[in-house]
Amino acid sequence: MKQTRAGLGYGLGAYLLWGTFPFYFGLIAMVNPLEVVPWRVGATLVFCAILATLTRRWGQVVQILRTPKLLGWFALSAVLLYANWQIFVIGVMSGHVIETSLGYFINPLFTILIGVAVRGERLTRLQWIAVAIATVGVVIAAVAYGSFPWIALGLAFTFGLYGAVHKHAGESVDGITGLTIETLTTAPIAVAQMALVASFAGLTAFTHGPGIMALVLFSGVMTGIPLILFGESARRLPLSYLGFLQFLTPILGFLYGYFVMHEDVSTGRWIGFVAVWIALVILITDMVLQLRRSPGAQLATGPIPLD
Repeated sequence: MKQTRAGLGYGLGAYLLWGTFPFYFGLIAMVNPLEVVPWRVGATLVFCAILATLTRRWGQVVQILRTPKLLGWFALSAVLLYANWQIFVIGVMSGHVIETSLGYFINPLFTILIGVAVRGERLTRLQWIAVAIATVGVVIAAVAYGSFPWIALGLAFTFGLYGAVHKHAGESVDGITGLTIETLTTAPIAVAQMALVASFAGLTAFTHGPGIMALVLFSGVMTGIPLILFGESARRLPLSYLGFLQFLTPILGFLYGYFVMHEDVSTGRWIGFVAVWIALVILITDMVLQLRRSPGAQLATGPIPLD
């Protein structure tokens, strides 16, 4: 019981922190979003390097770097994570917080479809119903937006694929080691992107005062801390518990976008969101039924929103 309570505490901490990301990155919205992600990668790499040193994980990092096949899988997962971060930052900093929350609401359904396409997994009847209703909801939301909801679908697609690739690459690799490898392999992309931004638009993080620059750099710590909390939670809780906790993050994002940022939600968008929420209720019902039939079941619904 004590382990379960501790696990729930760590899990709540992780998902609540992830839920604050729209607010956090909104604080630095004056900085070019194409500049923010390279800074975030660099700051996260430094933070992970410190953690890897303190926890003596460099041996594991070097071992992965010397294993070309494993490194290749980590490089692919890193590129997907980088793309996910970039889409999220663009969405939040351009005033599309609610659309980013839609992306993470539908992410579990994308994860299920990826399981079908990649692993040949079979869906239950309720899962198929949930996917169908969510698809209708996304189409309705797209029509209501008046444009293709690329932010929502991009987030769900990149993170769904990231979860599948990362699981294949690092089932036995801890979070600190994995994130160190991923930020290390995307560092060249970050440097190249930073150079392009500097050449064409100019770097802006330094021009808004030391406070803004500090927030930009602190994003590395903000990225690392919830991952550590999640890792501690995952050690103590069944994955199914984390599958339920994951919905805290998009709920907080939606509430922030609607009540704080006052983003417009038309009738059509409400219908789309309600359809997605109904699909999630069906999915959760299916999860509960599976757990009752098999208490040890591990339900892969993409529980780690590394936005």
